[in-house]
Amino acid sequence: MTVGFRNPKDFGSGLIFFIFGSVFVAIGQNYPMGAVEKMGPGFFPTVLGALLALNGAALVIRSFLRKGTGLPGASWRGILLTMAAITCFGLLLKTAGLLISVMALVIVSACASSQFRLWSSLLLAVGLSIFSGLVFAQALGLPLPLLGSWFPN
Repeated sequence: MTVGFRNPKDFGSGLIFFIFGSVFVAIGQNYPMGAVEKMGPGFFPTVLGALLALNGAALVIRSFLRKGTGLPGASWRGILLTMAAITCFGLLLKTAGLLISVMALVIVSACASSQFRLWSSLLLAVGLSIFSGLVFAQALGLPLPLLGSWFPN
């Protein structure tokens, strides 16, 4: 009789949660913890990492007990386009500004979907760009340029 996990999704996600949580606990140990009344810089990552690791351990244990479905194949096109969208946003933020970089982020990441439609993506990009400018630059006052160095003031 072979012993193995019955739910690959729970096993994989539990393992990822456990590893990330353990890393955050280890990193948090390098900072002073403080107390609950006066938390130090290591308190939050340690507690959150411990909760994440416990959640991951519970998922791994559950993967041996509950039957689940197999893992679907990875969509490499979607993964690569999503990473490209985030990279475009980071590269364009200073030079093109928040408005243009959010539009690029939305359009490139929308291309990752099999249901991509240009006009709806453009409409969403413009709407999210305006919303991001209003919330982050205007309301919150974050030092993000609406239009970057490519555009004259």
